[in-house]
Parts: sequence; structure tokens; C-alpha cells
Amino acid sequence: MAENQAQNPQAEKVIALSASLLEPFQGHPFRVASGEEMEQLKESIREYGVLSPLLVRPRGDGRYEIVSGHRRKAACEALGITELPVLVREMTDDEAVILMVDSNIQREHILPSEKAFAYKMKMEAIRRQAGRPNKNSRQVVGNIESADIIGQAVNESGRTVQRYIRLTHLIPSILQMVDEYQIAFNPAVEISYLTEEHQRMLKEEMDACQATPSLTQSRTLKQMSQAGTLTREYLHHLLTEEKPNQRQKFFLNQEDVQRYFPKHYTPQQMQQVIIHLLHTWQHKRGYNKDTPER
Repeated sequence: MAENQAQNPQAEKVIALSASLLEPFQGHPFRVASGEEMEQLKESIREYGVLSPLLVRPRGDGRYEIVSGHRRKAACEALGITELPVLVREMTDDEAVILMVDSNIQREHILPSEKAFAYKMKMEAIRRQAGRPNKNSRQVVGNIESADIIGQAVNESGRTVQRYIRLTHLIPSILQMVDEYQIAFNPAVEISYLTEEHQRMLKEEMDACQATPSLTQSRTLKQMSQAGTLTREYLHHLLTEEKPNQRQKFFLNQEDVQRYFPKHYTPQQMQQVIIHLLHTWQHKRGYNKDTPER
């Protein structure tokens, strides 16, 4: 940045701006959620101030669009701070999209829907920069597929990137179930190929039956929807079939239990600790699932 400023001092600079002049990024896919992380950010800003300036670009009407720093702005507003340090940088729409995604995608907690729409936005920006038509999700940019370019930045395969982008074809109510871990990722990808009408029918039947389709069943639904043979009666029959993954279950929200674990723990590690603690609890109480609780 120092070299760039030496060559062109007007290119970018850090200034103080009123929060009222800062607009959110258009189509920003990442949520500014409350919770422990936000409280920690607010505490840090309260004690040390905003250590890293927001990155913005001028809109041309005296206002600025935030490229990176939505959470910092929200934290400052909650603390009553009305003037923020910002780095003003000129950039094209596509440059802004790519930088916005890259600056947020490495966050510790990202919902599947956030990742899906972020990957989609970056994919489209890369294609526009390459000057190629936007026809399919395996668009080639030079000798490297655009999905692979995105995956390289986050240590995921191009195929995984494509499958996340498929989630953007889900109707909002089903996508919310994915975010809430009521539907697993792989079945959700298959469900995304159903028509909107069939997805709405499926959501209604899932609510009525209190069940979700397995991966195998989801693939069947995809084939039937594409063939135009899927009916509400078949959906009801499929969802009421007895199968191991549809036994009564409950879910723990990751945000609810994350605070009890070190930040570097993965969901799998947290699950292992919880199971171990349950085994210990069962042993101490002398409780067996096949005998009445004392």
C-alpha cells in the first residue's frame, strides 16, 4: 500500500468519516450477527478503538460503500461511536466483490447460505473480469476453472465450491433449514435441483411429517422433479417411510455451545467432547438407556 501511495498519493488514504455516510455493500451475503463474537469486538473497540480501518470505495455522491468492515461499523454504532477510520480506495464493481468476499470468507463461523452466495458473487465477478459468458458453473478462465480459483483461496475443491453455489437455488425456507442444520449439506444440494413448486411442496410435507429426506431419497426426488413425475402423494409416502436417520432427534446450535470450547475446536471435536461427557454422566448416575431413570 505504501508503494501504491508513493506512486499515486490520491489513490487511497485513511480518513475519518461519519458512520452516516457509509452504505452497506450491495448484495452483501454475510450477516452481521449478534452474539459472543460481536460482544468481544465491542469490548475491544471500547478499550482500544478501531485498530483496523474499514475499507470503502467512493460512490460518487459524497457517500461511500463498505467493502470490508460491516461488523466494525455495527459494533461502533452500538457503542455510540459516530466517526470511523476508513481507507478509501477506488475499485471497480468486480474488484470490490472479490475483495469483499475474500475479506469475509475466512471468518470462523460462516453459515452455508453465506458461503453459497459469497461464492456465487465471486464466481460471477471472475467471469466478468475474464470477459467470458456466464453459462455454467465450470467456466474456464485461462487454463483454470473459476470454481477452482475460488477454492484455492479457502482450501476447498472447485467441486465443493460448485456444490455450495447450488444452495442458492433453494427456496429461502429450505435454505434456512440448512443454516439451522435441520437438513444436511449433501441432501440439500440434491434438493436444489427440484423446481420451486416442488420445493414448496417438499417444505410443506416436511413440516407436516416432521421429517427430512435422506441423501438417497433426495436424489430420487431430484430425478422425479426433473422428469415432471413428482407428486405430493409420493412426497408424503417417502417422508413417512421409517428409516434410521428419521428417528426422533434434537439439534444443538453451534453458537450455543461454542462459548464452552477453545476457539480452534472444530464441530467434530466439540461433538466428541460432548459425547464423552454424556458417557461420564451416564456412568456416574448408574443410568442405562434400557432401564428406568432413578
